[in-house]
Amino acid sequence: MLNIDYFKSKPVNLPKITILLDHGYHIDYLIEALEKVYPQLMTKIRFELSTKPSKQEKAAQGKSGFVPAVARWVIERSNAWMERCKSIVKNFERTLSHATTKINLCFVRLMLKRLAATS
Repeated sequence: MLNIDYFKSKPVNLPKITILLDHGYHIDYLIEALEKVYPQLMTKIRFELSTKPSKQEKAAQGKSGFVPAVARWVIERSNAWMERCKSIVKNFERTLSHATTKINLCFVRLMLKRLAATS
């Protein structure tokens, strides 16, 4: 929570959003912890557990075992792509703006690789 004072000094001008979580998260604990740190933000955020297909639904689709939820998969895939950038696996940056720049460069690199592959 090194940069929390920076965020608290900014107005909360976010639109109301819903964040989907998988079943590994405990929404009650998450809300309680965030309300302690930044209660103004919690008026804008709603948490929801993502849909988890039942065994019958998976059997009807001919699938078994782990089946990713559609809404969560995009985020998990993006996180996996970011982990390939060795410079951001460990956060050595001293400021939030430097860390954000590293993340942006990682995605620019990914886009350039994808564009080069399609040419």
